[in-house]
Amino acid sequence: MPSATLDLSALDRLPLLTRTEEGRAWPMLLWVPGEGRRMISSAPLGGGIGERRWVLNAQVPHGYRRMDPDGHLAELAAEAGASGPGVGLMTAADVADHGSASDGGVHALVSAGLGVRGWAAVPAPGLPGPREAGTINIVVSVPVAFSDAALVNAVATATEAKVQALRDAGVDASGTPTDAVCVAALVPSATRPGAPFAGPRSVWGARLARAVHRATHAACLRAESRRHDAGRSTVG
Repeated sequence: MPSATLDLSALDRLPLLTRTEEGRAWPMLLWVPGEGRRMISSAPLGGGIGERRWVLNAQVPHGYRRMDPDGHLAELAAEAGASGPGVGLMTAADVADHGSASDGGVHALVSAGLGVRGWAAVPAPGLPGPREAGTINIVVSVPVAFSDAALVNAVATATEAKVQALRDAGVDASGTPTDAVCVAALVPSATRPGAPFAGPRSVWGARLARAVHRATHAACLRAESRRHDAGRSTVG
């Protein structure tokens, strides 16, 4: 993975990296913005709110059973040349089929695995432990600083835009059981205070929502096309 020789700084123009595991090549995307960012994420590695230097989105096999996804992701990031604290996401979806979109300086990258999907509010009880990997992973970059409250608001706005995109793509679900979000903003300072709002009608929230919607919609259409092609091959 010659990531040291590649430009990994632009979220909307990331090259596809590969690693070898279990006798085959697995794709992944590594974003290293160069300047430290303050991120909020629900990822298994680097989740929560804090300054981070990179984001990795790695494809793993269906039926992934490792119980240390954070350690696995840290190993993959180090092998790709990433250093310092970062965010690591994983999915069984083909990350080569990701969707990407920009709006007013906001960039969104989404990979979508829709094999295990459904609605968030159902009568069935929740279960302990990790769920089967499928996953819609959303990574968003905004060119301004956000307050803590705005970072939380940005996750809600991205999730609303995701659900809207699923509906518009004809997917009867609000997501998968393992969806993850990462929003990266600039680090606030005395001369660059954090924007206080990121709801869908705020300036930056509206841009974030449109970028996430378009990227998710494109990724979902590709995922559904791949599923239908696989179904036709099985029938044939």
